[in-house]
Amino acid sequence: MASIFSAFLNWLRSLFWKQEMELTLVGLQNSGKTTLVNVIANGQFSEDMIPTVGFNMRKVTKGAVVMKLWDLGGQARFRSMWERYCRGVNAIVFVLDAADHDKIPAAKAELHQLLEKPQLVNIPVLVLGNKNDLPNALTVEQVIDQLELRTINSREVACYSISAKNATNIDITLNWLIKHASR
Repeated sequence: MASIFSAFLNWLRSLFWKQEMELTLVGLQNSGKTTLVNVIANGQFSEDMIPTVGFNMRKVTKGAVVMKLWDLGGQARFRSMWERYCRGVNAIVFVLDAADHDKIPAAKAELHQLLEKPQLVNIPVLVLGNKNDLPNALTVEQVIDQLELRTINSREVACYSISAKNATNIDITLNWLIKHASR
């Protein structure tokens, strides 16, 4: 009964106002950030993605939440601007190609360097080990260990294993993001 009442209350709230949130998606090139944005926005996967040059911004409405998604380029020349687009957001989403083991050390270094910025203190981080549909992809525990996520104590950190291609665990990803809309 309580869940029916809660669902009704949420529906009633959505009739009158929407919550807005800003998210920044960062990660090394070819990790699947733009694919993830497209899957969240319209459920569509495309095999022929063009690498993001600079950044893209997209607004997506999910229930009573309007998400402004900043999708930042992952090439080395764009990483210096990550901090600027992460300031004041509701959450930082770090997307990792969990099947590209050679890039793990660079991804770890970039993530930790970004989170050391004093302007970003207390902003929650969601780490997504993408491409779990590939046979050699790291598990959630392996991503946590490889990126040393347990050493990050200055903020909330969550980690999920996803496949943007197959829309695996996109629902729990959205639930985590929507939960952080009011922060």
